[in-house]
Amino acid sequence: MISFKQLPIEAKAAVAAGVVFFSMMLSRSYLAEKLDFRTRRWLLRLQMALFANTLMLVGSLHVWRSTVTTFTRSSAASSFCFMLWKIAVFMFLALAHSSFFTLLFLVAEEPYFFSLAAYTCLGAYIILIFFLFTLGSVEQAYKFLAGRSAKAGTGNKNRTALKPVLAVLLTVVLTVVGLLNASQPPTVNSVEIPVHKLPSTMNNLKVVLLSDIHLGPTVGKTKLAMIVRMVKALKPDITVIVGDLSDAEAKIIRPAVEPLGELDSPLGTYFVTGNHEYYTSDVSNWFELLKSFNIQPLHNENVKIVSPKSTSDWFCLAGVDDIEADVLRYSGHGMDLKKALRGCSSEHAIVLLAHQPIAAKWALQERPDINLILSGHTHGGQIFPLNAGAYLLNPFFVGLYQVGQNTFVYVSPGTMYYGIPMRLGSRAEITEIILRSP
Repeated sequence: MISFKQLPIEAKAAVAAGVVFFSMMLSRSYLAEKLDFRTRRWLLRLQMALFANTLMLVGSLHVWRSTVTTFTRSSAASSFCFMLWKIAVFMFLALAHSSFFTLLFLVAEEPYFFSLAAYTCLGAYIILIFFLFTLGSVEQAYKFLAGRSAKAGTGNKNRTALKPVLAVLLTVVLTVVGLLNASQPPTVNSVEIPVHKLPSTMNNLKVVLLSDIHLGPTVGKTKLAMIVRMVKALKPDITVIVGDLSDAEAKIIRPAVEPLGELDSPLGTYFVTGNHEYYTSDVSNWFELLKSFNIQPLHNENVKIVSPKSTSDWFCLAGVDDIEADVLRYSGHGMDLKKALRGCSSEHAIVLLAHQPIAAKWALQERPDINLILSGHTHGGQIFPLNAGAYLLNPFFVGLYQVGQNTFVYVSPGTMYYGIPMRLGSRAEITEIILRSP
């Protein structure tokens, strides 16, 4: 039997990732009720950072071998430039690995430069891994189809050297494009949605949808203030925030949240939790902070939105907790649709706020009389090549979907971004939704 010491380092990293993952599941299952919130918060974040880093180690070894080890036998291996290249690759990988730890140590009112650099390297790392794998697969397919030997020859050596060079160049170009795209203000997307049984006095009611702002290591007060100014310029009747507002504790990042106090929609501003709110293990404090800014959390509950023109005309606005609360066994939280829709009958229009599209799907299976669901979570994939995974894992990906005859689902691509300050194949968005009476 092969001992652990005899395993290749990639296999050791995979085993380590499995051990960390098992410890995460153990903590969620058996320690959730025994540990105080602060300890749970740190333990969960530390475990997630370690799990991500052990998985990344396999990819980092491949990057090092492809971009450094491949060239060690070349004539340039002893040059000063090659030494600088080795240092650059090492620093790149170190920064990418450190990005997950910035949530523990580097969160403030405005992002630290180190956090921005680390998460930029993480985004570039994902792109580089994709191109190294894709180009390697193309090379192997070419060899197979051409019926050539895998033995190294001069031509093979040239192709082997060309692969990492091309992958690095493509990564640099896409990283720059992604950074420039994400640095732009969110686009304002105006969408008209017919809402069955919406009173005629509420025709053209304007709802502004925000999602996935992710205040934390790379998004701070300046960007949030910009978003608030854009929302106010739209003059919405209602503003809704459908989760993942922050990745940090309320006390630590409170100064960055202050611009939310300027939101003044006449029919109210409402909030539901996303999965990242539960990763902070600080939901109660977030609820209190948001209430101090006159933002009402919908914690498996609903409110009647009454027409400004007629007090007898109204629709039901409901919100559910994110489904991750159930996975984390977060006490007192979890998606409870029956509780959220208590008092909401099919005689009046029903609008539901649910962070994840999978929650929207479950809600419609239970209550097909819901007229409109507003979600987020997917980020539109945020960066290539993650777009494909996000598309496959969610029943609704991004934009407007019609389900049946009288139901619509709208999924926001996110108002900012999570961690990585890049967007490729997606665009940050503030959604202006115009509700139409049939």
